Amino acid sequence: MPIIDGIAQEFTQECALTRKLLERAPEDHFGWKPHEKSMTLGALASHLVDSVGWLGATLDLDVFEIDPGSFKPFVATNRAELLSAFDKNVKEGADLMKGRSDDHVLAEWKMVVGGRTVIAMPRLWVLRTFIIKHQVHHRGQLDVYLRLKDIPLPQIYGPTADDPNRMGA
Repeated sequence: MPIIDGIAQEFTQECALTRKLLERAPEDHFGWKPHEKSMTLGALASHLVDSVGWLGATLDLDVFEIDPGSFKPFVATNRAELLSAFDKNVKEGADLMKGRSDDHVLAEWKMVVGGRTVIAMPRLWVLRTFIIKHQVHHRGQLDVYLRLKDIPLPQIYGPTADDPNRMGA
C-alpha cells in the first residue's frame, strides 16, 4: 500500500472530527477570546479551515514561501462560510493525495517565511505534523473555547460530559 493511502485515511478521519466542532462554533461569539493573548473563537475556527488548505502547498510545492507582509489568512464571518470553506479544503486535499508516489511523499519539503527556512523535513512528516497534528492541536483549543461558552461538546475519541450515554453517567 502506498504511504499516502494511510495519510489520506488519517486526514479524512481527523477532518470529520474537526467538522463536528466547527458545526458548533457560535457565530455570535466569533469575536470572543478566553485570554488577551488568545485568538478569537472565529479566528481559531478559521485557522483550522485555513490550515487544512495548506495540503496543496505541501503536496504540489517543494518550497512553500510565505511573505509575512502580504500573507492574508482566511477569516470566516459566519458558520456557513466556515463550513463551506472547510468542506472545500478537505475535498481538495483528499483529491490531491490520490496517486502520490512514496518517493514524492518521502522527498524533502521546505517552508520559507520572510526568506528564512523554518521547516525542512520529508513531506510525509509535514503532512503528519504541519497538517494533521496541527489540526488536532487547534481542535483541542476550540474544544476548550466551546466548553467555556457552555456549548455541548460532541464525541471526538469517546464520550464527553455532554453525552448522556457515557459510562459512569
